[in-house]
Amino acid sequence: MFRLRAGIIGMGSIGPVHLEAARRLGAEVVALVGSTEEKARGQADRLGVPSAYGDYRALLERPDVEVVHICTPNHLHFPMARDALAAGKHVICEKPLGLDSRESSLLLDMARQSGLVHAVNFNNRFYPLVQHARDLIRQGELGRLFAIRGACLMDSLLYETDYNWRLDLQSGGLTCVLSTVGSHLIDLLTYVSGQAVVEVCADFSTVHPVRRPAPASLGPGTAQVASGEPVEKMIRTEDYAGALLRYDSGARGSLTVSQVSAGRKYCHQLEVDGAKAALSWQSEEPNTLWLGYRDQANHVLPKDPSLLSVRAAQYVDHPGGCAEGFGDTFKQFLGCVYAAIRKRKGGEAVLPDFPTFADGHAERLVNDALAGSATTGGWVRVSRPSPQME
Repeated sequence: MFRLRAGIIGMGSIGPVHLEAARRLGAEVVALVGSTEEKARGQADRLGVPSAYGDYRALLERPDVEVVHICTPNHLHFPMARDALAAGKHVICEKPLGLDSRESSLLLDMARQSGLVHAVNFNNRFYPLVQHARDLIRQGELGRLFAIRGACLMDSLLYETDYNWRLDLQSGGLTCVLSTVGSHLIDLLTYVSGQAVVEVCADFSTVHPVRRPAPASLGPGTAQVASGEPVEKMIRTEDYAGALLRYDSGARGSLTVSQVSAGRKYCHQLEVDGAKAALSWQSEEPNTLWLGYRDQANHVLPKDPSLLSVRAAQYVDHPGGCAEGFGDTFKQFLGCVYAAIRKRKGGEAVLPDFPTFADGHAERLVNDALAGSATTGGWVRVSRPSPQME
């Protein structure tokens, strides 16, 4: 078994999570890239990474780097993934895959022509009970599905003094919360239900149309403040989004995405109603799955490999009663991607069991439709991938 060598671009909040998961899997992180070479060097020293750069292209020139993790702000995903593929690197990209479906389409086409392994980090798929919920639906345990609901709630933009790059159209894209965290939710609803969204009706809200610098008296760390900003910032993107959904099966659905919900730090919620039963799962209590019935007692299924489907149990590392959480989903996700890279290196065929650029593009198509609907105020059809992308 060869030891995979990885490079990580972007060391903000999520880059270190990738690094930890990669190391848990035995990969060697040989280099990282930060916003400046000085910052990158400091992070590399602290984390025990031998090389650091301020320019991602220097990392791509290294022949020993086989896979590149892209963990940067949204607007950098497209050029960095494009350049990594052109350099012959396998690519793991944070969501969203590009600022819109035009960018994601170009990346998907390039990735498929390259023959390289490509993945998008929709890590919520890799909670064991999410996998089990998916299997219950595939096995018909819920019966015909008619309602699929989801929410992603946070409070990181609750105060008018909260500001970060996600609110900037150039860095975050035309949608803010919908791209930043809503992309996870869109993928989760599709993945678990097995249903594709075909039509949407969305309503966006900008709770704080003006973001203001925090008073100096509050001190550092009081909120995610634009402490160095001399003027107020006009906001032209949403911090709250709601939508109605229509699925290809005829099922109906809804989603709510918010970064202005007090007390919610990073809560994904999923509920599916079927003719025989219903289920509910949320990320703040990821080790339980609620199952609802009309003619028998409801029950809560704990995360225990002996109680899960054979396939879902493969995503469990710890015994029943021992919690698995956010960091473990990254390990499971990267484990699948790294295994595919090893197979490809050995000349074996690869059937991805992880979200690829195709899934990233599918999410961008739904996101584009939601943005269009919020502008027009009516129902909008979701574009389908071109035949060569199916």
